[in-house]
Amino acid sequence: MTALELIREKRDGQALSDEAIRFLVAGASDGSIPDYQLAAWLMAVRLRGMTDAETKTLTLAMAASGRELDLSSIPGRKVDKHSTGGVGDKATLVVAPLVAAAGVPVAKLSGRALGHSGGTLDKLEAIAGFRVDLGIDEFIAQVATIGIAITGQTADMVPADKVFYALRDATATVDSVPLIASSVMSKKLAAGADAILLDVKAGRGAFVATVAEAQALAQALVTLGTNAGRETVAYVTDMEQPLGRAVGNALEVREAIDTLAGRGPAELEGLSLRLAAEMLRLAGAQAVDLHRLLVGGAASRKFAELITAQGGDPRVVDDPGRLPSAPIQRPVPATTAGYVAGADALEIALAVGIVLQKKVGDPVVKGEPLAVIHARTEADAANIANRVAASFAIAENASPRPLLLRRVTASGVERLDL
Repeated sequence: MTALELIREKRDGQALSDEAIRFLVAGASDGSIPDYQLAAWLMAVRLRGMTDAETKTLTLAMAASGRELDLSSIPGRKVDKHSTGGVGDKATLVVAPLVAAAGVPVAKLSGRALGHSGGTLDKLEAIAGFRVDLGIDEFIAQVATIGIAITGQTADMVPADKVFYALRDATATVDSVPLIASSVMSKKLAAGADAILLDVKAGRGAFVATVAEAQALAQALVTLGTNAGRETVAYVTDMEQPLGRAVGNALEVREAIDTLAGRGPAELEGLSLRLAAEMLRLAGAQAVDLHRLLVGGAASRKFAELITAQGGDPRVVDDPGRLPSAPIQRPVPATTAGYVAGADALEIALAVGIVLQKKVGDPVVKGEPLAVIHARTEADAANIANRVAASFAIAENASPRPLLLRRVTASGVERLDL
């Protein structure tokens, strides 16, 4: 068996055997298959797809390619949360401390930016001193002590995914459903959680463009998790426009801090409360007034505790002005009056950092700011001003977009946008 044979088989639309898939995963893990051949295989998968059986084998092989965590020493039922990635998606920064403040342990392995989608670790590193490279023993001890830890994968966890993840980003194969599903679930399975909550984004700012595609991905993820013995729930949420108003690492941390204090955008708060409530249910915990944990300060205090434990400056929670900021802030005015009918998440992502002043459904007066560009120089701001302006569509009438679209479980699909 050679990598060349397997590339050819997948290129021609054949389903690979379990043995073949394990061979590719082993070659990615130990470096025996060169990147250019792995990249060719990834492109063949992107164009030809994978069967459910292939995807399951790939997921399990990737999960077993390195160290798998044992969280049994941490009391309670552990629930992991993952987003497939979107523009302005800082929900983990709100949900994780909120759930921990409710008394449910959160052991979270997160990732970095992929394509135009920002990564949780990149956002956290906007906080001075924050460490995202905890060792496994340190990670587990921190969860046991304060109820929460957020870190990156260690070098010995799911090494095959690290290779595939980097190559997908470099070869325009990010948006392949089986590759997304296997990447997400291999890490979730290796991370040792008892149950898994997924937020699958759909729209221009996501890696899957339509609700139908996102629902199919959500169902694939839930099936993979269920077959591995983990209760898994997935939400499909809208990503035609950015989540919340801030786009850019430090800006998003600031917005997350506001939301943890009950002062954030309504849509981000609403999504965070819904996901947190689902995590509590999956953990078998008693329902609590999650909104009270926001406005009462418990969630903010838990975030500060997390920052302190991982070497960051907790003063940012009470003084977000300590976060990095751009010296230039340039408004982007509306050229016509009406209602915002669209705010293209992908175009806005390519012009980061941005703080939206208007969202879909909002009224706008000619000359009123649609967004504010945060840039290092006037020239940088000028270079993206037209792109940001063009990302907004103004119409005579427009309604707000529903954010929650589907809830997918092993039992079926529930529509939330009716």
